[in-house]
Amino acid sequence: MRETPWKRRLLCGLVMSAALVMTTQAADAKKKDKDAKSGPAPYSSTYKPYPGRPTALVGATVYDGRGGRIDNGTVLFENGKVVAVGAADLAIPAGYDRVDGSGKFVTPGVIDIHSHLGVYPSPSVDALSDGNEMTSPTTPDVWAEHSVWPQDPGFTRALINGGVTTLQILPGSGNLIGGRAVTLKNVPSRTVQGMKYPGAPYSLKMACGENPKRVYGARNQKPMTRMGNFSVDRQAWIDAKKYMDGDHADRDLGKDTLEGVLKGEILVQNHCYRADEMAQVLDMAKEMGYKVTAFHHAVEAYKIGDLLKANDVCAAIWADWYGFKMEAYDGIPENAALLAKQGACVVIHSDDENGIQRLNQAAARAQAAGRRIGVDVPDGQVVGWFTYNAAKAMGIGEKTGSLEAGKMADVVLWNGNPLSVYSRPEKVWSDGALLYDADDPKRKPVSDFELGQPGEGDVK
Repeated sequence: MRETPWKRRLLCGLVMSAALVMTTQAADAKKKDKDAKSGPAPYSSTYKPYPGRPTALVGATVYDGRGGRIDNGTVLFENGKVVAVGAADLAIPAGYDRVDGSGKFVTPGVIDIHSHLGVYPSPSVDALSDGNEMTSPTTPDVWAEHSVWPQDPGFTRALINGGVTTLQILPGSGNLIGGRAVTLKNVPSRTVQGMKYPGAPYSLKMACGENPKRVYGARNQKPMTRMGNFSVDRQAWIDAKKYMDGDHADRDLGKDTLEGVLKGEILVQNHCYRADEMAQVLDMAKEMGYKVTAFHHAVEAYKIGDLLKANDVCAAIWADWYGFKMEAYDGIPENAALLAKQGACVVIHSDDENGIQRLNQAAARAQAAGRRIGVDVPDGQVVGWFTYNAAKAMGIGEKTGSLEAGKMADVVLWNGNPLSVYSRPEKVWSDGALLYDADDPKRKPVSDFELGQPGEGDVK
């Protein structure tokens, strides 16, 4: 029988449809195979909250971390969660322990978005400094948690002296891409898995500017210039995109991490000082399809507060560090206040084993610098610089960082205004468990590394 044109068209359509089905099935099979290979996340958190009791803090001035202030307030928490926050007439259920906060202040637990505790431990012993894998300009394959030493005495000092309940541990800044950061609950634990914040996303530590070009330029290798920095970064992202589109037959740990960033599963914490470089990094992020969550140190952020706000990027900064290298020379103590005036997200960080014990004081210094030039940032907003804003930039703002019903009961009772140099934590709760009590010798945790040493458990 003679083949007609419409029969040829029908036959062609059937062949194309069959080919499309086979292609789709092959793609689905490849995706399932890829997903199966990725498997469950390794090194999962084994954190279990310490036992706590239903507690009512009454009579204190409450800063909720989101800018709010309640005088003579009440905070209720039970089963590790905040139950309610309100005025003095808030009903207290039966069975709650009442803690008199008259003349005192309550805030959420303090959060440090930029710490190296555990990877650069407090005892300054070179053999224990495990924070910088400076063997290649890009090392996205390394994870900070694999260097964290849980016995670092800095953890308990941060809790006792600074009210720090959560912190992000980052690799150092010697590389352009330094590796994965990890978020920890500041609790005593034998293992880092026992400190890992449940459900917190990973972050990728990146760096620009002087550090990488100095480290590798000294070795007469790329990068030795800022243009070299960008070239190496861009090529790494291009290679990662090719990997993401492949079948992952040959797994690459570094590209796994970069793929996680490109998919929006891993946040980017970018060490960067100069305003012009931050602007160029934002352009690179748009080119390559990822988002910068926060610029760290960012001493010139005040120059581009509007740009940071428009791109929803936080500036995680010191209060007043400047001038210790060329790219830090234009740092000013008014940085935080000017950023706040422009509506940008401000986070006060430490990057220091001692500074982490006084983040509240650093925020107060930044606030005072603003007042001197006529920028008056309210106390409640300033408290957010070391509580909620840090949580937001670490991807855990829905879980902690503020005193709101349903959030983790990470709470600090201060013996005075936390924005005063004379104030210090009196009690600290983590997930509703009382971990530190200045009035109870049994509630003064100390690293077991220091047990039996002179001055053991001293508050310094």
